Amino acid sequence: MRKDSKDSELLELVKTLQGEVHDLKRQVKSLKLVDAPDVSEDVLVAIAAGVAAYIGYAGERRQPRFEPVSSWNRATKISRLNHTPTISR
Repeated sequence: MRKDSKDSELLELVKTLQGEVHDLKRQVKSLKLVDAPDVSEDVLVAIAAGVAAYIGYAGERRQPRFEPVSSWNRATKISRLNHTPTISR
């Protein structure tokens, strides 16, 4: 008999949850019917970038960095300038 009471409780719970899901589906459908003005993709990207910056996300740079002198060349030039000759005349 105890099993029957648990089954009836579960059945009531399932019916309650089904009713809530049905209500939520109805609310979502009513929200979709609201006419929102068309927003261009550029505006959405700008808004998303602003929100991301506000949250603290630093976006990745997707363009190559063109430097006039590479770091290897710079280090080599510095070592040549600081080089002292080993043979003194």
